[in-house]
Amino acid sequence: MPLDADRIKHLEFIQAVITRMGTNSFLIKGWALTLAAAFLALSAGRLSWQIALAGAVPLLCFWSLDGYFLRQEKLFRHLYDDARRPDSTVEVLSMNVGPYVTQVTWSQVTLSRTLVLFYGALLVADLAIVAISL
Repeated sequence: MPLDADRIKHLEFIQAVITRMGTNSFLIKGWALTLAAAFLALSAGRLSWQIALAGAVPLLCFWSLDGYFLRQEKLFRHLYDDARRPDSTVEVLSMNVGPYVTQVTWSQVTLSRTLVLFYGALLVADLAIVAISL
């Protein structure tokens, strides 16, 4: 059974949000990598544990923010999955992800393998410079 025009438009709206969240996550990773590289270069050049430790603060903030955006993306993916079905009970044009918040937790996404590998590697490098320069 084909979907009506309102349902298709609803799916397009949800997909636009999913795309925007993915873009935000990508941009945050770029900023985090740039800032971490700057702090690492500066702290390694001066062997300053204070600069290295200061670099960990924005890194953890970026990690948290990235987890937030990825969680939002996953919530909207659940909404999309439910809204795409012809027998869907999702109200047309609703962007309410409330029913899915228990399925996707912030800590679950933030501590996912991909984010731990990306931000964890930067954090380990940062903490290694702290240990070396003490």
